[in-house]
Amino acid sequence: MTQRLSKKIYKRELADLQARLVDMQAWVQATGARVVVIFEGRDAAGKGSTISRVSQYLNPRVTRVVALPTPTERERSQWYFQRYVAHLPAAGEIVLMDRSWYNRAGVERVMGYCSNAEYHRFLHQAPLFERMLVEDGIMLFKYWFSVSDVEQEKRFRSRNEDPMRRWKLSPNDVLSITKWEDYSRAKDTMFVHTDIPEARWYEVDNEDKRRGRINMITHLLSRIPYEVVEREPIVIPERPASGGYERPPRDQSGLVPDYAAELEEREARHGEKPGE
Repeated sequence: MTQRLSKKIYKRELADLQARLVDMQAWVQATGARVVVIFEGRDAAGKGSTISRVSQYLNPRVTRVVALPTPTERERSQWYFQRYVAHLPAAGEIVLMDRSWYNRAGVERVMGYCSNAEYHRFLHQAPLFERMLVEDGIMLFKYWFSVSDVEQEKRFRSRNEDPMRRWKLSPNDVLSITKWEDYSRAKDTMFVHTDIPEARWYEVDNEDKRRGRINMITHLLSRIPYEVVEREPIVIPERPASGGYERPPRDQSGLVPDYAAELEEREARHGEKPGE
C-alpha cells in the first residue's frame, strides 16, 4: 500500500513546484517553445486534479487545458487525429490534454465505440503522428496515471456521495469497474505500440494523489530544459492628483447586496469574532 505523503510536505513542495512552473512558462513564451502534455489513465485516476494543480498559477492565455467532448457526426467522418490537430500549440504555448487521441486505444476499444480496423489503424498511425509532431519541434510528454481497483472504487463511491463532485461520475465510469481487466489489456497493448523513443510513456503511481502530483510535476520540470528568464521590472507610477471627478451616488447603480455583512452578523451572534 502506498504511504500517504504528509500534508505539510505536500503543501510546501507543491508551492515550490508551482513557482517553477511559472518560470518554465515564462521560458516557453520567451523562446517560442511548443509543449504538449498528455494526461491519460483509468477513470478516477486523478488526472483532472493534477491538471488543476499544474495550471493553477499559469497564464490561461499561454497554458490551455484541452478536454474534448464526444465527437460530432462530422468529426467522426474526419481523419481520426484531425480534431486534435486544431488544439496543438503555436509558438510560446503549452497545451495540457485531459485525455487525448488515446481515447481510441482505451475507452473506444473497450466499449466497442470503434471497429477493429479503426483500432489497429490507430496503433499504426499514432507513433507516426507523434514522430511528426516531435520532428516539427513540439515537446510531447505522455503520462499514464495508475490506480488500483480498490482505490478506484473508493473514489467512485466518494464522488457518488458528494453532490459537488457527482458530475465527474458517468455511466461509462461505473462500467469500468466491470471491465477492469479489459482496460488493463488495452493499456498494455497501447504501451507496446506507442511507447516510442521520441515520445515515451511515463507512468505515475497515483494511489496517493499528493504523492502522484508531486512526482509528476517534478518529472515534467526535469524534462523541459527551461532557464529562468529575466523579466523587465514593472514600475508602478504615482497616482496623479484628482481632476475633479466625482463618482455618482452608489444607490443609482445595481450594487450587489453585502451578503458577507449578514454572515458576519450571524457569526457574531454565535460568539465568533469577525476575521477568524
